[in-house]
Amino acid sequence: MLANLSTRFLASTALAALTLSGCATNGGGSQLPPASFVAMQEGPGEDYVIGPLDELTVSVWRNPELSADKIQVRPDGRITTPLVSDMPAVGKTPAMLSEDIRLQLSQYIEEPLVSVIVTNFAGTFSQQVRIIGATEKPASIPFRANMTVLDAMIAVGGLSEFAAGNKAKLIRFDKQVGRQREYGLRLGDLLKRGESEANVMLQPGDVIIIPESMF
Repeated sequence: MLANLSTRFLASTALAALTLSGCATNGGGSQLPPASFVAMQEGPGEDYVIGPLDELTVSVWRNPELSADKIQVRPDGRITTPLVSDMPAVGKTPAMLSEDIRLQLSQYIEEPLVSVIVTNFAGTFSQQVRIIGATEKPASIPFRANMTVLDAMIAVGGLSEFAAGNKAKLIRFDKQVGRQREYGLRLGDLLKRGESEANVMLQPGDVIIIPESMF
């Protein structure tokens, strides 16, 4: 797991370097609207796409013998549960996987009710948020539902001593225009002054780049 995370981080650093030179900016780094709330849900959102090494819980109502927890998605992208062998899981949402398992189990029991919960997740590359530059511990972290910039900065230990927090940038792929856009972040105001207006919502695939101060 650590080796995999390290590989992802090195890849993300290279991507960010390319992003700085090739992304389309919006007004030299426009500001995103403040987050309307800062509470972060414990699990991924409904649209979360299951990736390799994610850990799942599969529950079959009134059939505990067919339920299972701590099921890790194998590197080949498949899982195995009672009566369900080598079910493809990667690339599906929990709802999609629930339906596929339900169809498989319907061969053995009548009208099964199946739920899938992602209990521990690594996150596919497109489901991560990457924080690089002048922070205590640059990292790629799995995106969670309702994740904000504040949540991400807490996860990486905040700004480093020489960070220029108010010059930080957020790089985001804009699906509507089909290109990356750049937004300004005021991390110094958020973390050092507690200005909640500087907290913004994140999206899967966001890259936060924090430069060092020149002074």
